[in-house]
Amino acid sequence: MAKVVIIGAGSLVFSSRLTADILTYENTRDAHFALVDLDKERLAYAGRIVERIFKEGGYDKASYSMTTDRREALKGADYVITSILVGGYEAIQREIDIPKKYGVDQCIGDTLGPGGVMRCLRTLPHQAGVARDIMEICPKAWLLNYTNPMSMLCWGMEKAAPGIKLVGLCHSVQGTSEQWAKRLGYDIGEITFECAGINHQAWIYRFERKGVDLLPRIRELAVKPDVWKGDTSRMEYVKHFGFPVTESSGHNSEYTCWFRKRSELIENYCPGGSWNGGSGFIKELYDRPDWRQTMEKMASWEKPVNLKRSLEYGSQIINAIEGGDSVLIHGNVMNRGLIDNLPEGCNVEVPCHVDRTGVRPLKVGRLPAHLAAINRTQINVQELVVEATLRRDPEAAFQAIALDPLTAACCSLDEIRAMTLELFEAHQPWLPQFEGRKPAAKPVLAGVKIAAAERHVDPAEVRV
Repeated sequence: MAKVVIIGAGSLVFSSRLTADILTYENTRDAHFALVDLDKERLAYAGRIVERIFKEGGYDKASYSMTTDRREALKGADYVITSILVGGYEAIQREIDIPKKYGVDQCIGDTLGPGGVMRCLRTLPHQAGVARDIMEICPKAWLLNYTNPMSMLCWGMEKAAPGIKLVGLCHSVQGTSEQWAKRLGYDIGEITFECAGINHQAWIYRFERKGVDLLPRIRELAVKPDVWKGDTSRMEYVKHFGFPVTESSGHNSEYTCWFRKRSELIENYCPGGSWNGGSGFIKELYDRPDWRQTMEKMASWEKPVNLKRSLEYGSQIINAIEGGDSVLIHGNVMNRGLIDNLPEGCNVEVPCHVDRTGVRPLKVGRLPAHLAAINRTQINVQELVVEATLRRDPEAAFQAIALDPLTAACCSLDEIRAMTLELFEAHQPWLPQFEGRKPAAKPVLAGVKIAAAERHVDPAEVRV
């Protein structure tokens, strides 16, 4: 019997989705699910929903437990799934609205940008704590992380708990590859593809059917108005750089300097995609005053959980390790010689073979140079945020935000420092490790007139 610990079990949909998926496999129909959440009300709903899944699916050998104490839940764990949100809607609202005042218009803000930086600062301490607990209590367990910002958190957990058996999971590769197959008129089962890069910005650099290269057709489709308008910034990537990128246009638009630095650019390039590209769209997703009613409907089966297996990788991994069919997934892991032209030790998203021996990342080699260069603009920020969080260094946090491509396109350094100070002040409730620490205030000298006699003149510039 596999023991699966779900930390963040009180999520509105995600934990129930994973539970239902895991139970679809013969190897894990008798699994024990240890549900963990700090919110007792949400945890109680999660327990009722799991009970209902057991009943409706006929899973009479499965069992569950509930606790707010993760260390207790981790005893004897085989798999640990993390999907947590620190700070809730209030924190999200602040990390979207404060940068907006300075001209930094974010759509989702959970991966990069000021929002992604602040989310990592408040989330990584908790995730690192989980990783350390696993190494102490159940060191053979696999940690499957679904929490964002994916790359930063996985990178930070690897540094905080060396040797942790960890893979970060997202559904963007599955979703993007299936979407392109459908656009081309094929079933994804007919397609052979290769994809690698970093989370939310991985590149499909091979896409074939029966040995025929389909990338030329993808490039033609990308500039057709009906396709372009439905997925704007991603199609701009295909048009200008030649390869499809994962994640939605909303997400994609905020990772670079090209799409959101002026209002007219947002209007032209940011609508479209399954995740709306509008300003602060994430607030619409998380402002859910009806969450109790929604969970009650799920618990009473008025709104049934779909018991059919989804595309999520988590259940496939657990089944393969438990002795089921091996599987190829795309996971977020440390770059130990996997992608040659991305920094060693950063977090990358690559194909991984999974069987009873575990998750084995596969070597990719070199990405096309321009695609790796785009990835590195994110990786630079990620490295600084991880260091800022683990070292409790607020100045490194400022430096990370200053190097964020969108923020740098919109603001001066003085403006970025002022914004970072404001963000730290607003996030105090969720940054206890930074108590008494904040980025240094610096004098603003722009616009200050200095008398000629007070100016420093380099002797080398003096002409005789």
